[in-house]
Amino acid sequence: MNKKELEKMPLKDAFESVEAIMEQLRDDELSLEDAFAVYKDGMELLKACSEKIDRVEKQVQVLEEDGEVSEF
Repeated sequence: MNKKELEKMPLKDAFESVEAIMEQLRDDELSLEDAFAVYKDGMELLKACSEKIDRVEKQVQVLEEDGEVSEF
């Protein structure tokens, strides 16, 4: 998944994808190469989730300070 797709993905969907990746990683029959690829996808998803959460936190801070939300 590319960065733009990750940015557009709703946070709920991203967390569901992370859960699915965790299930895949628990599979004993997954090859090392496949496990690494799945792990990498999971890390990219988690990074995108973290960035979205950071943006929302900044918006909340602005709201608390100014009484209105500014778009970033």
